[in-house]
Amino acid sequence: MTCLGTAQTIGWAASYYIPAVLAAPMAASFGLSTVWVFGAFSMAMIVSAIIGPWAGARIDRIGGRGVLMLSNLVFAAGLALLAVAPSPAVLFLGWAVVGLGMGMGLYEAAFAALAGIYGRAARGPITGITLIAGFASTVGWPLSGLMLATWGWREACLGWALIHLGVALPLNALLPKGTARITASAPAEPEGPPPPRLALCLLAFVFAATWFNSTAMAAHLPGLLQASGASPAVSIAAGALIGPAQVAARMIEFGLLRRFHPLASARLAAFSHPIAAICLTTFGGPAAYAFAILHGAGNGILTIAKGTLPLALFGAAGYGARLGWLNAPARVLQAAAPLLFGAALTGWGASAIWLTAAIGLMATLALFFLRRN
Repeated sequence: MTCLGTAQTIGWAASYYIPAVLAAPMAASFGLSTVWVFGAFSMAMIVSAIIGPWAGARIDRIGGRGVLMLSNLVFAAGLALLAVAPSPAVLFLGWAVVGLGMGMGLYEAAFAALAGIYGRAARGPITGITLIAGFASTVGWPLSGLMLATWGWREACLGWALIHLGVALPLNALLPKGTARITASAPAEPEGPPPPRLALCLLAFVFAATWFNSTAMAAHLPGLLQASGASPAVSIAAGALIGPAQVAARMIEFGLLRRFHPLASARLAAFSHPIAAICLTTFGGPAAYAFAILHGAGNGILTIAKGTLPLALFGAAGYGARLGWLNAPARVLQAAAPLLFGAALTGWGASAIWLTAAIGLMATLALFFLRRN
C-alpha cells in the first residue's frame, strides 16, 4: 500500500498539479496566453476519460501491475515531449500523451488494481493510498517550483519524467503479479447479474457533480472567498486548509467511518459542500475557514468513494472497466469546470456559490436513491 500510494503521489504531482506552477512560463516561452496551456491540460483530462475504460478492462483481465508500470513509461514520454517541445503543436501532443498516462495510472487504475488483489476487502487499502497521495500537492508544487527556479520549466518536466522512471516505475513493479489475491479470504468473485442501469447512471452523475465542484473550487477558491468579503491573505490561508482537511477526513474514514457502508460516508461528504456554501453566504468573509474545512473534508471522503462505492454496490467482477466508464463523465466536466465556474463568478460574484451548492445537493439526493444491494 505504501509503494502504490507513493507512486500515486508522483503520478498526481507530475500531471494534475504541474500546470499551477509551470503553465505561465510554459506559455511565455511560446508567446502564448496561459489559457492555451490550461486548454491543453483540459484536453489531457478528456483523453484520460477516453482511455480510462480500456485501462480498467485491461486491469480486470491481467491485473494492475503491468498497466500501472506502462503508465509510468507513458507519463515519462509525455513529460519528455513537453520538455523538448519546439512548437505549440508538440506541446499539445505532449499534454495528450500525459493524458494517456492519467487515464492509465491515476486513482481509477490504482483502485482497480487493489480490487483485483483484495476483492471486496479493498476499502481499507483504497483509503490508505488516498491518505498518502493526499500530499501530492504538498510535495508537487514546491518540487516543481524548486526545479523551475533552479533550471527552468523544460528541465522541471524532464525531472518529473526521470522521477517516474527512477522511483514510480520500480514501486509499481512491487505490486503482486496479475490478478492473484494476496489472502485466502478474498477469493475470486463470481460473475453476477449486471448492475441496474439506473444505479450506474446515478453513480456516474454523483461522480461528475462532485468532481465538477472539486475542480471549480481548486481553480477559483481564493477569488470566491474574496468576492464573499475575505481579504486576500485570509483567502490564501483558508485555501491552505483544504489539503489538511482532506487528509484528516480520510483518516476518519479509515478509522471511524469504515464501520459503516460507503453510502453513509458518501452522503455525508456530498452534503458538506452545500452546508459550507450556506455558511459562506450567511456569514461572508469570516466563514472562509469553515468553508474551506467543510469543503475539503467532503472532497477527501468523496475521492475514496469513487473507488469504494462501485465496489460495495456492484462487486469486484468487472470493477476496473466499470470504474472507467463511471468516471468518464467526471473527467469531461473536470475539464470544463474552471471555465464554467469562472464565468459564473465573473457574472454573479459571490452568488456563484449557489451553482455548486445546487450541484452538491443534487448529488446528495442521488446518493439517497441508491440502495446497498
